[in-house]
Amino acid sequence: MIRQARRRNPWSFLGPAATQCLAAALVTAGLCLIASFDGAPLRPGQRRALIDSGVADIGLLFLLSSIYLSILIVGVTMSSAIRDQARDIALVRAIGATPARVRRAVAAQAALVAVPATLAGVPVGLLGGRAWVAGFVSHGLVPAEVTFRVHGGVLPIALAVTTGTSLLGAMIAAIRPSRVRPAVALADSAAPRLRVGVARTAAGLVLVTGGVVLSVLIAGLDAETADQAGLFVMLAMCTGAGLLGPALLRVAASVARLLGDTGRLAGDTLAVHARALSGALVPLTLAVAFAAVSVIRGATTTHVTGVAAPAAERWLEFSGTGAYTAFAAIAALNTLVTAIMARRRDLAVVRLAGGTRGRTLAVVVCEALVVTGTALVVAAAVAAVTLLPLLHTALGTWRPWLPASWATAGVAGTAALVFAGTVLPAAVAVRRPPIEVAG
Repeated sequence: MIRQARRRNPWSFLGPAATQCLAAALVTAGLCLIASFDGAPLRPGQRRALIDSGVADIGLLFLLSSIYLSILIVGVTMSSAIRDQARDIALVRAIGATPARVRRAVAAQAALVAVPATLAGVPVGLLGGRAWVAGFVSHGLVPAEVTFRVHGGVLPIALAVTTGTSLLGAMIAAIRPSRVRPAVALADSAAPRLRVGVARTAAGLVLVTGGVVLSVLIAGLDAETADQAGLFVMLAMCTGAGLLGPALLRVAASVARLLGDTGRLAGDTLAVHARALSGALVPLTLAVAFAAVSVIRGATTTHVTGVAAPAAERWLEFSGTGAYTAFAAIAALNTLVTAIMARRRDLAVVRLAGGTRGRTLAVVVCEALVVTGTALVVAAAVAAVTLLPLLHTALGTWRPWLPASWATAGVAGTAALVFAGTVLPAAVAVRRPPIEVAG
């Protein structure tokens, strides 16, 4: 079953492998930063200055943030990969496989993907950690005595993070197809359920509400405390938005239906595949929100004070944010590609029913526009809830500022990412004769 799953669904495992590799790299870099700062031969005065500046805590904060993001992103991509196997799982259940056997096979798949991906990601993290330590020294943020050191627990900790998050996402995705009757599972895989789970919606609303409440609370705290709590606001909001993703996409699908025949087809498709596409909302929202908070915060600070932040501070802010944003963006891209490649047969059926290649791609383009718009609206809400209290506590203003050219570039970048994950794979898929794919 494991060998068949990997042979039949290679695209499904590309996303988890890429995100596990990047997660291992981020965790490795964070651990090496901790080892480099803690193991540096500094004089007592230098050590005290390093601690007082807060730079000594960056390695730990980077590590914890990487683990949080891995739990969200790696779990989501692995869950999407297993969800694509719902029909195959139902078939093996129909020929006598027990739920326990299915769960063992799913767990083995997660481990088989996570281990080599982690082994590939650790060297990348070592290179990144070395470059980051060199950047700290060259920008004068740490003394020259700080040199790159490898943390002794890099490999086991990275394996624990990637394997644990992969197993969690895979086992959650396998709960329903491994437990329900095979006939029901086959029906679900052929015609996905349109109903959004009550528990999922309730959890999403709780997380979003919690993020908003926390944002209100930190607005009355000092700037340093508010800054530390801002990450938790963003993570709560993004996770909640991901849980509410199917409902949000179905609302957006109703808007797409106003765009004529192509829009109606795209809206119907979005409504059916909202659960699969919602898996991309978490990393996509994280990527856009992380970048927006960092860029808008720096631009607003310069606009309000009239003084640009020091080059070293800007480098520190953008290098960390850039790593998180790239991680989330690649995860979103892989999740979208996985979702589209799982629909190759659906696209072929549309072609066989009389749809031209151009008309089929037009529907996918319309879907991409709706997903882009939904992601931008959700990310804007997340960024606003996260950023406004931080601006208030640090600058005494509730009004963010961003040049129009930067906002345009952000929208264009988001659209390019979504189109690369949906339209390009669909264009490749429709080049094959539809009868071959549908058969």
